Amino acid sequence: MHDPNRTTAVERWAARASDSQFNALAGAVGGFTSGVVTCPLDVIKTKLQAQGGLSNMHRGMHIGQPRMYNGLAGTASVIWRDEGLRGMYRGLGPIILGYLPTWAVWFTVYNKSKTKLSQYHQNTFVVNFWSSIIAGASSTIVTNPIWVIKTRLMSQTGYHDRHRFSLFPKGSNTPTSRPTMSMHGYYHSTFDAARKMYTTEGIRAFYSGLTPALLGLTHVAVQFPAYEYLKTQFTGQGMGASPTQSDPKSHWFGILSASILSKIAASSATYPHEVIRTRLQTQRRPMAGSERSGGNGSGQNSTGKGAVQQEISKYRGIARTFQTILHEEGWRAFYAGMGTNMMRAVPAATVTMLTYEYVMRELNQTRMEGRRKINALNQGDPSFA
Repeated sequence: MHDPNRTTAVERWAARASDSQFNALAGAVGGFTSGVVTCPLDVIKTKLQAQGGLSNMHRGMHIGQPRMYNGLAGTASVIWRDEGLRGMYRGLGPIILGYLPTWAVWFTVYNKSKTKLSQYHQNTFVVNFWSSIIAGASSTIVTNPIWVIKTRLMSQTGYHDRHRFSLFPKGSNTPTSRPTMSMHGYYHSTFDAARKMYTTEGIRAFYSGLTPALLGLTHVAVQFPAYEYLKTQFTGQGMGASPTQSDPKSHWFGILSASILSKIAASSATYPHEVIRTRLQTQRRPMAGSERSGGNGSGQNSTGKGAVQQEISKYRGIARTFQTILHEEGWRAFYAGMGTNMMRAVPAATVTMLTYEYVMRELNQTRMEGRRKINALNQGDPSFA
């Protein structure tokens, strides 16, 4: 009598699972691991990108205030001094919630698109290019609200330091103080940010920066075709390929090299759109019908609510945001935090791809072992008796 329980539950699942399920699981694990490992660098990069907009917003109230964040080490020391370890991992919740569906959707759609498009076009690079665009658009639209929340949380300062340099500073806490938008501007958690954004700004706030994010699909359109080409050159295998009998150490070095080179190329070519997207995401969107700057006839000066609200809404659309940043801060602002971004993005991409490739390798190996055992049982192999 043959015992069907010779195979493990994981092997039985892997034997029946589809390639899409493998890609979704491996992508989610890769994105999650990458998010946890590189969260502090993501916080630093976001603060450097958003700083120009924040300092201009507070110019009337903080005349002569020096730039708060300067470089990787300087920004890290300020965050650590004012907020501690918690500040270094601010926004980790949205990262975890965001990376799981982002990479699960991306790898699933990417590989399905490659299968479909290869039926109509034989050029591998063209197929990979358009598959990247389709996958990137799908994952961006699905997860944009999560990334807006993440950017808001990361770009604000600590709870105890908000009186000095908060994203949206509060007025005096007296019963007679006039309510302002800024009183509701501090976000304590992922769900607190989502609630406040919805109640004060509406559903559109969650899709701030969606257009530049979609334009940023040029990033993945460069990165992943380059990665697949380089990995094939270095290892002789495509992305997520089944393992051979014995993958040498050079196989993993090839994956590492392909990850680093493809990410550097993509980041260098498309970085300015990230700055524009960050500025659009970190500003608050006034609700329809709310009081506009100068519209109440009260003659408020530059430190009043009208001026603050005018500064808050100065970024409108990609073209206007580009012109505003160029006029106020110069072309260097489009590369603010790029060094830190490279130090974050390259390790993030490397961890993501190494984890993805490792998980796919293990899943494919488990699938082959599970199917071998099942076939042996079905054929009455005496070794399984």
